[in-house]
Amino acid sequence: MASQRAVRLSLKKPTHAVCVVGVKTYVDVRSDIPKEAKTFRVSGSPGVEIFIAHDPARVIEPTYKDHWPLDSNVDVTVSVDTASKALSDLKVKVSYFGEYEDHALGHSVLFLTGVDISLDVDTGRKGKAKRSQVDKKTWRWGPEGYGAVLLVNCDRDSLSSSGPDLANRQLMSLDDLKDMSPMVLTCDGPDKLFHSHKLVLNVPFSDCKRVGVFCARGGNSLSSYKQVLGPQHLTYEVERQPGEQKISFYVEGLTFPNSDFLGLVSLSVSLVDTGTLPEVPIFTDTVAFRMAPWIMTPNTQPPLELYVCSVIDPHGSNEKFLKDMSDLALKANCKLIICPWTENRNDRWIQDEMEFGYVEAPHKSFPVVFDSPRDRGLKDFPFKRILGPDFGYVTQKIPLAGPSGLDSFGNLDASPPVTVGSKEYPLGRILIGSSFPKSGGRRMAKVVRDFLKAQQVQAPVELYSDWLSVGHVDEFLTFVPTSDRKGFRLLLASPSVCLKLFQEKKDEGHGEAAQFDGLKDQVARSINEMLADRSLQSDSAFVQKCIDWNREVLKRELGLTERDIVDIPQLFHLKGSYAEAFFPDMVNMVVLGKYLGIPKPFGPIINGRCCLEEKVRSLLEPLGLHCTFIDDYLSYHKLLGEIHCGTNVRRQPFSFKWWRMVP
Repeated sequence: MASQRAVRLSLKKPTHAVCVVGVKTYVDVRSDIPKEAKTFRVSGSPGVEIFIAHDPARVIEPTYKDHWPLDSNVDVTVSVDTASKALSDLKVKVSYFGEYEDHALGHSVLFLTGVDISLDVDTGRKGKAKRSQVDKKTWRWGPEGYGAVLLVNCDRDSLSSSGPDLANRQLMSLDDLKDMSPMVLTCDGPDKLFHSHKLVLNVPFSDCKRVGVFCARGGNSLSSYKQVLGPQHLTYEVERQPGEQKISFYVEGLTFPNSDFLGLVSLSVSLVDTGTLPEVPIFTDTVAFRMAPWIMTPNTQPPLELYVCSVIDPHGSNEKFLKDMSDLALKANCKLIICPWTENRNDRWIQDEMEFGYVEAPHKSFPVVFDSPRDRGLKDFPFKRILGPDFGYVTQKIPLAGPSGLDSFGNLDASPPVTVGSKEYPLGRILIGSSFPKSGGRRMAKVVRDFLKAQQVQAPVELYSDWLSVGHVDEFLTFVPTSDRKGFRLLLASPSVCLKLFQEKKDEGHGEAAQFDGLKDQVARSINEMLADRSLQSDSAFVQKCIDWNREVLKRELGLTERDIVDIPQLFHLKGSYAEAFFPDMVNMVVLGKYLGIPKPFGPIINGRCCLEEKVRSLLEPLGLHCTFIDDYLSYHKLLGEIHCGTNVRRQPFSFKWWRMVP
């Protein structure tokens, strides 16, 4: 809102002024007064409200309240409650009196033209632009918060577009309007007023590359909508038609919050008096928007689509893997999407290429794929095959040095909603692997970390993953949904639990039972041999320390207790200074609701059953989960990955509305 305007009165001729509905105008009753005047009286025609403010410590309120002293501590303001039908159809009269006289010494007349100017957006977050009593210039988080929300228009509603809709300066599809937030300009007043006044819509220079505005003139033609503000247009002189009282606009976001952008943008409209030089804005109304963040979904959200790659496999194992994935998706009532070899160019690591999330505003929500900077065989798949109508796309370009292994999105995970002390994270927290606590080493690119942090709603936690050869967090942790009150468990790979299990089996007389028994092209290792292998024991002790460091960070940052963690038996061995899974890494699983696709560990067979599988079943099935062990040995494990690395899942968004939280 503009600062309060001042109008000076004259005894010689009437004064004319424009008064915006609901906005007080200061009336200077002391600028031109009769010589002997000591008091004044003010009156107004119907439709005009008059306010007299005074300092009671310095001014004695008169017995007859219509006579006020001409004192600097007495101020007069006026306002109008409706737009005028004609110019100067409202009147304010000020009469001046001597100290002891009832006869007026002179009069000043102020003619007002009421005009209703208001820029309104969905401050109440109900999906419609509506007038509100809250401060439209501010944006507030939380259950009692307010302020409008913008979606980054990063989907592609028209297949004739070469990229996301936000790159287009003209409307390519009427469906695109559904992705934009409504904004309404009220401009009610006498038509003649707009012969000498104009309305100008503005976007600050700092925001012009972050927001676009389309003016709507009705109809079903694309030409009825034109972009009036954006990177190429900082101002727009509103084309008001005679008798027009409301003009509709649609607002789109052009960029997500980032290290140089907190997510807030503003737009304003000014009523400008063109009869002065220079032209003077006499009223400005401003609205604020917050860009909707990209939100990542954890394993605990119900699955919608399971993605997996079909690759050329000399062992023929990929075909069986795809069949197993199809069966698992069918159990989970989840759609299976197979990326063919022609599109993945034999790059099977679809988890590393992208991460699914979503954006949401009160009026609309749609999924958004975050394309990782790894750019291998699958590099074009997210943009060419996933970007489309109501399916957005975002990526972050990294410096010319290129990505490290930790920039792949197997190194990106999200926790379920958690409470840490008194701090709530209703959308969970993002987890990324790093070189901590080691100095130096590999770390996820700063531009990606900055992007994730800037979304604000899933405050990232950095874990230590650089002890692994591949270096991804999904190699030692995952979350699974449970049917109990807690609602989830954190699964951690555990060498110590695995060695304890093997020791128990040895003590029971099964020391000759062998890991990898019967597995082609792999040397079997008996329980006795593994327990006697000092190198394997030393490697396991090192890995356990690395995982335990992360365990404490996860407990602290996610508010977890030991009861919330399940240790999954798993061995690692060192290749040089980095660790690799000794047998298929069971934590690196795909989670489809209560159905788990777990890498088959090929553990020692005891009484006809794999003791590792039996141990995992005993840990997870009482939680309401169903374990399916899938052979990924040749197709993924031998290539330093597992099932989670070779799959990707799009999940249901949270029911919780992100704007109701307090970051």
